Amino acid sequence: MSNMEAGEFFSKLKAHLRAQPSKSFEAPSLKLREAAVLAPLFWRGGEPWAWLTRRPLTLKSHPGQISFPGGGRESRDLTPLHTALRETEEELGIAPSSVDVLGMLGELPTVTSYWVTPFVGVVPADYPLSPSPMEIDAVLEAPLWRLRREVRTLFHAERPAYVWGDGREVVWGATFRMLEQLKLHVDAVSGGR
Repeated sequence: MSNMEAGEFFSKLKAHLRAQPSKSFEAPSLKLREAAVLAPLFWRGGEPWAWLTRRPLTLKSHPGQISFPGGGRESRDLTPLHTALRETEEELGIAPSSVDVLGMLGELPTVTSYWVTPFVGVVPADYPLSPSPMEIDAVLEAPLWRLRREVRTLFHAERPAYVWGDGREVVWGATFRMLEQLKLHVDAVSGGR
């Protein structure tokens, strides 16, 4: 797979996302607030990466957690995609016109009463990010081919998680479920790399 070029990989990923859509989780009977996120992907060193964000510990909602950029749908957002692109621009400074949207992953509920629609898009690797200090503590770069699935004890329970590198960054919960869907698509077009 190291011989695959960025254009070829992302073209195959786009086709796979459309041909084999991720199954949405069952919608609970509760009324959930709509939200959307973007999994911003880029290519560096012959492999695909994703930008994730770590939220500041000072936030009331999800302090310190790692997530994709996104948030709740506002009345000005025409569609969930508008929400994902607006939130990505607010959080990381990525202009919507710089995102090549490849498709979407399966929608899912969160324990915090949101119904999330995740999108996948490609951004140039050298894009000059400008993270919002109010919403972002750190921007993390996750190598999609080198993510490791582990079980970690989080909030007094064993939970599936993704880690990479030295394992200090831990993705779990709703973002884990989104990343797991994305990983299935990435692995399918990578020939099980």
